[in-house]
Amino acid sequence: MTSLREPFGDIAGPPAEDICYATQNRQDAVRAACREADLLLVVGSPNSSNSMRLVEVSEREGCPAYLIDDVTDIDPVWLTHASTVAVSAGASAPESIVQAVVAAVSSLGPTEVVTRTVTDENVRFRLPAEVR
Repeated sequence: MTSLREPFGDIAGPPAEDICYATQNRQDAVRAACREADLLLVVGSPNSSNSMRLVEVSEREGCPAYLIDDVTDIDPVWLTHASTVAVSAGASAPESIVQAVVAAVSSLGPTEVVTRTVTDENVRFRLPAEVR
């Protein structure tokens, strides 16, 4: 924030306890998915606070969750007793890896893939006048 104060002296940051809308939306989506799923796979890195929080939210909802970097981290034993598997991802996880995880789980047997939308994100950020 200090580096932004030089060119934009009147900049105001959010309160420290604020959570960004995208993170909040992902957590809300995980809560919703946990009502239907037996297991949640979160695509993301262990050094991603966002991804770790998704696992924690799932577990607080009573749904076991595993953090995976990609399909190679999936342990088939996790899926043994799961009839419904939800897949979510941290904010920086590439969509291609998420789709590869969905495909890998789908390849294990008869599967119906359903996409759920919990909220539509329509936030637009404008550049400050000084840099437009």
